[in-house]
Amino acid sequence: MRDSLIQVAVIVCIALGPLHSAEGQWVQSKGPPSTVMGFAVSGTNLFASTNSAGVFLSTDNGVHWRSVNSGLTDTSVFGITVIDTTLFVGTLGGVFRSTNNGTSWTPANTGLPNARVITFYVSGTNLFAGTFGNAINQGGVYLSANKGTSWTSVNLGLTTDLIRAFALIDTNLFVATHGKGVFRSTNNGKSWTPVNSGLVGLYIPSLAVIGTTLFAALDVWGVYFSTNDGGSWTICNNGLTTVSMVALGESGTDLFAGTTGGVFLSTDDGKSWRALDSGLTSRYFRAFAVSGGFLIASGDGGVWRIPLAKLEVTETEPPKRFKLTQNYPNPFNPSTEISYALSERSMVTLEVFDVLGRKVQSLVDGVMEAGPHSVQFNAENLPTGIYTAQLSTNDGRRKIKMILSK
Repeated sequence: MRDSLIQVAVIVCIALGPLHSAEGQWVQSKGPPSTVMGFAVSGTNLFASTNSAGVFLSTDNGVHWRSVNSGLTDTSVFGITVIDTTLFVGTLGGVFRSTNNGTSWTPANTGLPNARVITFYVSGTNLFAGTFGNAINQGGVYLSANKGTSWTSVNLGLTTDLIRAFALIDTNLFVATHGKGVFRSTNNGKSWTPVNSGLVGLYIPSLAVIGTTLFAALDVWGVYFSTNDGGSWTICNNGLTTVSMVALGESGTDLFAGTTGGVFLSTDDGKSWRALDSGLTSRYFRAFAVSGGFLIASGDGGVWRIPLAKLEVTETEPPKRFKLTQNYPNPFNPSTEISYALSERSMVTLEVFDVLGRKVQSLVDGVMEAGPHSVQFNAENLPTGIYTAQLSTNDGRRKIKMILSK
């Protein structure tokens, strides 16, 4: 039965003492007391959706958590995301929306006949919901252009009604499905085309994007990548000692793989992987988030975090490709540092865009030498929100998301 896909055992976390800092290793947080299915970041607030206990909020980057479920009539929560400061969760009973950081929730299901929502994706002002249907209601993809006030079905060309994940490269929107592989839409979901050439399996739990490279996690076949918008796929499992995949995540040019055997990190577009397991006692990892300079991960024994600054391995030679590192601090107010490295002399543009895709500042525009570089982004005259820094070189393009919190 398809319902079994989201039936997971409740894991009760052992109460821990205060979180202690650790250099370059994972540390477990205190709670939530149920399996965490996903994360969402809104300014300095980190939210977690759980499979049986509703929604939890952390205001200290995952150290402590508290329940925020008032008005939430279904506490089996799977998908979670945020547009500006409006928070959305997907449950077996539909979509709920909160405009006050989870203090209260109201249903947001107009036009959404299928109540079982398991994933979301935000593209500008568009909110996509990934659902799965039953004998009565159609599943698939639904779109809201008004922050969940109403929904419309956008399923033309999809041959499945069970959506696992979304990704976006420029104007190409991708969905990962359970049993039918990856589909691409070039018109905001109005129509879809399968893009599976080279994939050995079609059960895809997660997608990720680094620059213009699309990555797909296959349930028992590891990670594949595509550099031509899904036109063809190539395996990239070098260094993965576990190929049973659950989730992918990204931060700058760092790619993370959550597996049934721990967490792995790639810093070279999936060409090689290394285990990121120092301090871990959990093995099965479902979701990732970046909050306040930490990588947050959901494991089978609770929530874990590790400082992003401690993940980098010191390089003894110039990078083989250019890199864009996550800005620090993040969230920031009003300025932050953006660092990048070039493998060779190149024409470089580094630009900042708002959530609507409008350019708000140009930080670099000219020829730069090979090696490391950094630049300050001052957002004193900009409003609170999510911004994207885009680095373009002769080698390609990279993006990172930055959070301005005033």
